[in-house]
Amino acid sequence: MPKMSVSVPHGLGKEQAMEKLKDFMPKIRERYQSQVSNLEESWAENVLNFGFTTFGFPIKGALTVEPGEVKLDGDLPFAAMMFKGKIEQEFKDSLVKLLA
Repeated sequence: MPKMSVSVPHGLGKEQAMEKLKDFMPKIRERYQSQVSNLEESWAENVLNFGFTTFGFPIKGALTVEPGEVKLDGDLPFAAMMFKGKIEQEFKDSLVKLLA
């Protein structure tokens, strides 16, 4: 499976960034409600594991919260490769807004 990766710097502490990220999946659900389904999320220490389906494509990934940045690493189905740049940019824009 092709990989996607996004890194977003922040000026928040690790705990504050994690607190803000608790709103990440609800914001995705709200913003893209007609385009996403099967939203899943679970926390393991400083890592938010998530998954959802969009336009029939399963998207899975993990957001790792560090003191000065949040890193997103995920898998895309081969059929979604042509949308990789757009998907990464949407994640980045959402994270920048959420962590501001």
